[in-house]
Amino acid sequence: MTLLDLLPSIGHAAPRRFDPAIWPTTASSDEDGRLCIGGMPLADIADEFGTPAYLIDETDFRHRARRYHTALRDVEIVYAGKSLLTTAVARWAREEGLGIGVCSPGELAVALAGGLDPSRIVMHGDTTSPDELRDAVAVGVGRLVLDSSLDIAYLAGLARRRQRVLIRVTPDTDIHGHRAVTGISDQTGGFTLTGGHAAEAVRAVLAHPILDLVGLHCQIGSQVCDPARYGEAIRRLIAAMADIRAHHGVILTELNIGGGHAVPFLSGDAELDLDVLAGVIEDALDEACAAEHFPRPAVVVEPGRGISARAGVTLYRVCSVKTRPNGHTVVAVDGGIGDNPRVALDGAQYTVALANRHARTQRRAVTVAGRHGEAGNEIARDVELPADIHAGDLLAVAGTGSYHHSMASNYTMVGRPPLVAISGGRARELVRRETIADLLVRDCG
Repeated sequence: MTLLDLLPSIGHAAPRRFDPAIWPTTASSDEDGRLCIGGMPLADIADEFGTPAYLIDETDFRHRARRYHTALRDVEIVYAGKSLLTTAVARWAREEGLGIGVCSPGELAVALAGGLDPSRIVMHGDTTSPDELRDAVAVGVGRLVLDSSLDIAYLAGLARRRQRVLIRVTPDTDIHGHRAVTGISDQTGGFTLTGGHAAEAVRAVLAHPILDLVGLHCQIGSQVCDPARYGEAIRRLIAAMADIRAHHGVILTELNIGGGHAVPFLSGDAELDLDVLAGVIEDALDEACAAEHFPRPAVVVEPGRGISARAGVTLYRVCSVKTRPNGHTVVAVDGGIGDNPRVALDGAQYTVALANRHARTQRRAVTVAGRHGEAGNEIARDVELPADIHAGDLLAVAGTGSYHHSMASNYTMVGRPPLVAISGGRARELVRRETIADLLVRDCG
């Protein structure tokens, strides 16, 4: 029996070492203070697979997929594959009843290899080539999202049977204060509702009998924490659907409100509340459909980060610790901008923890820097780590299950890290580490 068992009030007063809002649901520490996921010490995984390494907690991924189903009972959930996609991840999505949204022939091939029924795939067009559209049509993807006039013309010429399509529109919702704003009228993808551009796209699609226009799609932004923004988008798009019915006699049956759901990366960060979102969707649909006397369409959401981000952890080995003349400490690790470009791209911030031991010294603010000698080549700035951190220690970075593996590069000819899944007390490699031989095999010189 532990002291916490004898004095439960101490447990309430003591902060948890690994914030459950940030780390995978199975995160814990063992008797040696080592960070564990799924009951496995991450130090053992680092010894087996090396560092840097991406880890993905299958239990956490599945838990968050089920949470979407529980909260949004009457909504179709389509996982955004660009967040993180391998054949195993596609299989998890399929087994949890998710469709998958893909943006390229590569993502399409991976989703199919994971056993997904093509009818559950949503293919997004954003500067899509005729060959890419041909691939999608050939396998029979369930829906194609069109966001340019050329896409419409190409697809009409390629389709050999009726193809269900959606038109991507920008509902002109403004979410200032978030890291990314993609739902306003000056974004590069989609047709604006203002200026008649979306109406022109509708006319172009309806002019081709082989294209079956079933609905509208939008993406209002990234890291959106205010559910009201989705309600606003729904009201505007239902009004647009009513206009299409009035002008063309066509009733659209599907409304895809995209993803962009905010998740916390630091303690205290805002998060999109799925239960509140469910209520907002219901109320907005009821209000908008009643106002326009429009039949209620099926609603689709496309979370990526909301499902995969917190399932992921990246491991790094400390290479050196340097204290600058100004007193600031820099902890250099064996990864960097090649495996985590998000810090340099959009100033993303992450939670970092010592993973291989429980330090008993005081903590100090440090910068965790990468191996590439570039401005902005940082993993995290001003994070609290033990004062006795030293070369050989293992660091874990939380919230890296989205847009890390999928955006990694082999900058400076450093191979991309492996992706290792943890489930049922064991670890298995989903994607192996990229080797120098892999890099050379593509070099035709």
